[in-house]
This record gives sequence, structure tokens and C-alpha cells, in this order.
Amino acid sequence: MLSPAIRAFLAEPRFAVLATINEDGSPQQTVMWYDLEGDAILMNTADGRVKVNNLRRNPRVSLCVEDGYRYVTISGRACLIEDQERAQADILRLAMRYHGAERARSIAEQFSGQHRITILVTIERVISAGF
Repeated sequence: MLSPAIRAFLAEPRFAVLATINEDGSPQQTVMWYDLEGDAILMNTADGRVKVNNLRRNPRVSLCVEDGYRYVTISGRACLIEDQERAQADILRLAMRYHGAERARSIAEQFSGQHRITILVTIERVISAGF
């Protein structure tokens, strides 16, 4: 589903805008760190956030990663992984991706007191431009 060009684009440490569905049906958007995990998108957040509550009620999501006029929009369904060993490892992985190994440890330490949740998005549809 993801072409080599789109995989290469997503492999760069860009930011994704994640859209979830509020209880009233309106969209809720959040800028997120992400990484590819096979044919899925991995993200991580703290429990209690609006997006987590939205995903517990309705797992449908859309996310967009852009670079000027080049972009990839992914639609799919999110699975919430609440295992703390996995979630803490995933936030460290993301911190390393965005900030490098040296700074990542201190960032992950800041999150270590939080109940973290990994969001794993199964890709159902991809729309892209500029590739």
C-alpha cells in the first residue's frame, strides 16, 4: 500500500497531524511524533488526552504528513496499546527519532511518570501528492 517513495518520505522525521472524531462528530487534530512500524503508523501519547478518549469511543483516524506541496494522508483504524513496558519503550523510540540518542533519554525520563499509550494505526487508505 505504501510505495517506496512514500515510505522514504515518511521515514524522515516530519510531524503528522492526527485527526480523531469528537463525541459531537467534529474533528479534533493534534500534531504528533510518529514512526513507521511495518505497514502501520506508530504514535504515543499520555492517557487522559482528548484524542485517547476519542479513540476509545471511535478508532477511525486520519493523519497527514506534509512537506510543502508534497503530502501523504493516511486513513485507518487505531489500536490502543496500554502495556506500559511497550508504551515507555515506544516513547523512547520516538524521542530518539526526533531528538537523537543523547537528548532522548532525558525526554523519555520526563514521560516515565505518565501512563503512556501507544497508538498503532492500521493503514486502510493512502492519498498522496507530489510523488
